Formats: sequence, C-alpha cells, structure tokens
Amino acid sequence: MEQFVGIDVSKHRLDVCLEPAGEALSVAYDEPGIETVCQRLLAASPALIVMEATGGLEVRLACELCARALKVAVVNPRQARDFARATGQLAKTDRLDAAMLAGFAQAVRPQARALKDDDTRALDEMVSRRRQLVSMRVQERLRLGTAASKPLQKSLKLHIAWLDKRIEDVDIDLTHRLRTSPAWRVKDDLLRSIPGVGAVTCVTLLAKCPELGSLNRREIAALAGLAPLANDSGRHRGKRTLWGGRAEVRHILYMATLSAMRFNEAIKTFAQRLAKAGKPPKVVIAACMRKLLTIMNAMIKNNTPWSPSPA
Repeated sequence: MEQFVGIDVSKHRLDVCLEPAGEALSVAYDEPGIETVCQRLLAASPALIVMEATGGLEVRLACELCARALKVAVVNPRQARDFARATGQLAKTDRLDAAMLAGFAQAVRPQARALKDDDTRALDEMVSRRRQLVSMRVQERLRLGTAASKPLQKSLKLHIAWLDKRIEDVDIDLTHRLRTSPAWRVKDDLLRSIPGVGAVTCVTLLAKCPELGSLNRREIAALAGLAPLANDSGRHRGKRTLWGGRAEVRHILYMATLSAMRFNEAIKTFAQRLAKAGKPPKVVIAACMRKLLTIMNAMIKNNTPWSPSPA
C-alpha cells in the first residue's frame, strides 16, 4: 500500500504524519531531528512527501530528503489551506497541519519538482537581497523629498549613498556569479541578445525561474502566472484574468516587456497588432509578457540566439 507523508515545518520543530497508517512523529528541527525523520521515511519509502513553503525554513529538510532520493513536493500554503477548508478542517495546529498535508498528498498528488542546487539558491538569495536594498532606497528617497530639516536630509543622503554602494556590490557579485558559471553564462548571453532585456531581468529569471527552458510554453506561462484563467458559468462568459504564479518573475517581466514594446520590433509589432484589434492596454501588455517569456523559454530550450523572424 502506498504511503503519503505530510510535514509541518516550524522554526524549532518538525511534525510528521504518515497516511494511511496515521502514524505521527514530532522532533526538534536540528541535525538529530532531521536525521530521525530521514531514517523513518527511508524505511517507509513513501510515494510522496508534501510540505508547505514557509519562507525558506523548509529548504534544509527538503534538500536532505531529496538527497536521499525521496520525492518531495513543496506546495503553496494557500493551496494547502484551501484543501483543509474543503475537507472541513477549520482547526489549525502543527500536528493537524501535518495530517492535512498527508491527506493533500494522497488526494491531490502535487508534482514533485527538483529543488534548486546550492549555487542557484545562493543566486536567488542575492537577487532577493538586491530587491530589498532597492526597495529601501526608494523609501529613503521618498522621505528625502519631504524632509524639512537639514540634519534629517543629511542622514537620509548618507543612508542613500550607503544603499547605492551596497546595491553596486551586489550587482558586481551577481555578474561575477553569472560570468564564472559556464551554464549560466550561456543562458545569460542568450537572454541578453533579446532587445529590451537587460542584466537585472536575466539574473532574476535565472534565479527565480530555473525551470526556464525545461518546460513547454503553456507550463512556463502558468508557472509565471501568465496563463489566462477562465471565469465561465452557464451562459455567462467572464473576463479571463491572470492570477497566481511567481510574482517576482511576473514583475520583472512586466518591466522588461515595457522596454521590449519600445525597442524590440517583434514585440512592438505584436503589441500594435493587438491594439489595432481593439484589445485593452492591460491585455496587450499581458499578451506581450507571455510572448516574451515564451520566446525566452524556446531560446534556452533550443540553445538558439535571438532572431526576430520566429517571433
């Protein structure tokens, strides 16, 4: 009989549930605890292990389990909570969450994807850190615009200068990581050959969307949240909307698409054709984002440099 495992990950504890046996296990989230969980699950040889994405806390355990050839799926917490509500489970404790995740694994069987390797996770962390620094700099510049006293202005200017230097350091580090890795260097060169796509777009996509080039056009669009979702019922035909997916990938694609609609003739022509057909501006931009992502995906999959004719 197939076994399914749900693991609730918190900062200090791991709660594990094996179904359909209903076996429960709770250990500290440290090296001995991780080893205990790994040994128990190796003995059980489950068909699938499911845990929620918890801001990175789950990565350590997930990597250990994957290293031992166990199938692990890290799912969106909203998806798991919706499943709990649908099954009538309104109470929430760590043990109940583990049992719910085991039931989710058995009923839904989410796809187990390969986790990021150490280099990709490090690149991902640096990209996230750059975004945090840029956000802080925007906030400080806004405060500088309303600062009345000179001491406050001086303090803000010093902090902005410090943030400028930190962002520059991160950019240097990111460039070094991309250019010293043969695999990343090839992908980076391919993406940068697209008019309108810059360095920040390339490094963000490589870090936040490592599946680029390994999925088909529909799968990569859904992963980024660029697949239109229907809203029909009976005779009602609602508007298609974009929802879900990886927000950071979608955000960086939005900025790249605005540039491509000006400087990339293929995307520009596509956008003009949609506009002449009467499509609203938001629909035009969304369609161009999806087209740009599809082109990137095909280029990396086929290891082919930019050419405007296929677009």
